Order: sequence, then C-alpha cells, then structure tokens
Amino acid sequence: MNKISADKLQLSKWTATQPKNREKHFIVTKLIRDENEFVRQCIIEAVHSGREQTLDWQELQDSDTWLQGWK
Repeated sequence: MNKISADKLQLSKWTATQPKNREKHFIVTKLIRDENEFVRQCIIEAVHSGREQTLDWQELQDSDTWLQGWK
C-alpha cells in the first residue's frame, strides 16, 4: 500500500502497473475538493497521450495498481 497525503498529490507522478493503450506514466493535474476543502478526487493525465481521467484519490494507495513516481 502506497502511503500518500491528499494535500501533497498535486503534480505528483505515478506509474500504472498494468498499462493500457501504452499509457504507463501519469501526473496528477488537479484535485477536486468538497465544500469543506477535503480532497475527494483527482484528475490524472497520461504523459503519452494527454488523456485525462478522474479517480478517487485513495485508489492511488493500491500498490498492485499504482507505483509512486515514474518507474
């Protein structure tokens, strides 16, 4: 399990352990916060294609799916 802080996610780099469509490296480009300013979701962008996707920030803690940094 990756230990991460929601407040330090902005511009962090991630590697997908099972890349799809040659999209392996990602960067967190935006944090989505609720009315109390808690981070709820993040938008990650694939470096290869520029495709963006929204996901729950806690999904990045799953080390079977995501590795912190570009590997």
